[in-house]
Amino acid sequence: MSQAAKPHVEAFLDSDSETFSYVICDPTSKKAVIIDPVLDFDYKSGRTSTEGAQRLVDYVRAHELELEWVLETHAHADHLSAAPYIKDALGGKIAIGEHIRDVQKLFKEVFDLEKEFLPNGAQFDQLFSDGDTFSVGSMEFRVLHTPGHTPADVAYIINEQMAFVGDTLFMPDVGTARCDFPGGSAATLYQSIKKLLALPAATDIYICHDYPPAGRSHECRTTVADQRAHSKHVHDGVSEAEFVTMREQRDASLAMPRLILPSIQVNIRAGEMPPADAQGKVYLKLPINQL
Repeated sequence: MSQAAKPHVEAFLDSDSETFSYVICDPTSKKAVIIDPVLDFDYKSGRTSTEGAQRLVDYVRAHELELEWVLETHAHADHLSAAPYIKDALGGKIAIGEHIRDVQKLFKEVFDLEKEFLPNGAQFDQLFSDGDTFSVGSMEFRVLHTPGHTPADVAYIINEQMAFVGDTLFMPDVGTARCDFPGGSAATLYQSIKKLLALPAATDIYICHDYPPAGRSHECRTTVADQRAHSKHVHDGVSEAEFVTMREQRDASLAMPRLILPSIQVNIRAGEMPPADAQGKVYLKLPINQL
């Protein structure tokens, strides 16, 4: 593949949730995907805004790109998805890993969702299985199931050159995702990370969140080689037992994400809000003593 054909990656940081969303395009065909778009949500007022998502829409339009997919790496617990807004504005299909059905089953019970909500993944346009492949222009995508943070996490590998890994890995000086949400597993996450770090050393890794320590600004890209040499949690030589002990002890000290309760019940619906009541009002639930 020529250098000119390498996909172009444009990263957008949502500073409130420290989330990176991406527009990735094939410069030749101008076909594109968006990964992990964010809907602004003010918890205190319960108000949503599309200001952040509009930056992605404006970029796609300004560069005359054709959007084919809105790809979710998992059902996020720290922000609401803007996938429906992106789809309405630009077209494309909303996709996630097939194990979203497991997450839906777990949280249908937590939130006591309406009987009409079926945990079958049909809220999404496409459910990907591990190993699925698809093309967007000259970009070749491979789906890698990477559970542990949640049962449904997937990474999107493009042209075997770059991997969009969601919350599974952070920058090397930050570490790895937590595993204490329903359905999470530190041992499973370790195995998933090992699959990612078996990719070629030069593979670019694009992360979903960065929580930079003092002294550096937000960054979104690292490499397999950097992770294997420098990750504070899973560098070469760290055993599964050591990782599990570290991860479980650390997770026990962490507070729940600020937006987990609104986020999950929206994101398992592919970013749609719950059904409105007879007066046209929409409500989110606040389960007590369940997380």
